[in-house]
Amino acid sequence: MTARLFSHSARRIAVLAWPVFVGQIAVLGFTTVDTVLVARASASDLAALAIGTSAYISIFIGLMGAVLAVGPIAGQAYGAGRPVEAGAQLHQAMWLALAISLPGCALLLFPEPFLALAQAPREVEAKARAYLAALAFALPPALLFTAFRGFNNAVSRPKIVMALQLGSLALKIPLSAALVFGFDFGALHIPALGVAGCGIATAIVVFGQLLAAWALLQRDPFYLGFDVRGRLRRPHRASLAVLARLGLPMGGAMMIETTGFAFMALFISRISAIQVAGHQLAANVAALLFMVPLSIGYATGALVAQRIGAGDRDDVERLSWHGMQLAMGIAALLGLMVFVLRRPLLELYTDDTRIIAAALPLLAWVACFHIADAGQAVASFVLRAHRIAMVPLLVQAVAAWGVGLGGGYWLAFGSTGPAALHGATGFWSAAALGLLVAGLGMGGYIARMFARQRGAAVATVA
Repeated sequence: MTARLFSHSARRIAVLAWPVFVGQIAVLGFTTVDTVLVARASASDLAALAIGTSAYISIFIGLMGAVLAVGPIAGQAYGAGRPVEAGAQLHQAMWLALAISLPGCALLLFPEPFLALAQAPREVEAKARAYLAALAFALPPALLFTAFRGFNNAVSRPKIVMALQLGSLALKIPLSAALVFGFDFGALHIPALGVAGCGIATAIVVFGQLLAAWALLQRDPFYLGFDVRGRLRRPHRASLAVLARLGLPMGGAMMIETTGFAFMALFISRISAIQVAGHQLAANVAALLFMVPLSIGYATGALVAQRIGAGDRDDVERLSWHGMQLAMGIAALLGLMVFVLRRPLLELYTDDTRIIAAALPLLAWVACFHIADAGQAVASFVLRAHRIAMVPLLVQAVAAWGVGLGGGYWLAFGSTGPAALHGATGFWSAAALGLLVAGLGMGGYIARMFARQRGAAVATVA
């Protein structure tokens, strides 16, 4: 019976997870394409990409998390049979996206806090500035599209998002190549822009993606029942307040988790350009792996929110645990494969033996890192589906900043830790421990929450 129930849950999750996975791979493909192209340009461009990507992700993920509050709110309304109420949340999430993009753009245009942490050479710093300036123009449309993505996932329609993300990647590849290495077409001459070209290409592509999403909202019959066509509805103070109360701690937790990892690149850049370039390759592999549990998390969270709206407590609990088990099982297999194939995998990125040598010991940590990451990722989506955002925020603060980043800094630069964990390896080993702490913390909270709910249900019946 248990195996049959797990199989049923896994099928339900997979139906929503696979389009999210393909779409997330396309999103990560933006960075992967940039990494592969820039790795063939110069080590300084790759180091600038690592620093710039860390800064952009730190900003974008935090703001994205706030906008994604539309997911659990719209999902519960959709599960309860109130589609118009669910659709109203999309417009309010778009207003929130526009508002919070302003400080984000300012940070990208004036990235001094990130550059001060990196302490990079002048050449690398100048290239990182140019890259981030281009991404400042990409941030507002990217956040608006995030509202569209969160809403569609919440109402079990991730395939349309996947199609737009794949189309964007198809445009991004040739555009980035032309801008990074330069391009001549008759009288048209585009100079080689290096890493800055990657940022310009991203901005162009993301604007096109948003326009396509808006056109679909106006023309696709699916959205008729949600009443989202036409002009944006006016900002609604009460709805925005609900979004902010859930979204701000959601964004804070995602930002803490992301910066705990992204700041590793800024600190490792103090060691050498080769070390941070090796970290960039290992980080890209880890990010590719993370797309699987992230997709399972999105799917599990959407289904759990819908079942909460429908009032089916047993199915909520069943889907929650099965989603975590599914993600961790797949993560164990993928982590083992990467460990065994780590050298040929790195050779797909670059033929620079110095960078490969720097990245090899980091990938050795991926197996345990990835299993812990999978568990905590799905657990956080389950809590957010219940509109619980402060618990993931507090847990991530301790796990990612305290254990992961703080412990990693002590191991990497301290003189008392094991010699094998000095340098970049120290950050990766501490990050793995931090993710384990996060998974145990949130998993334990979920277990207690369900126990309380079962006790309350028994008391009500009695």
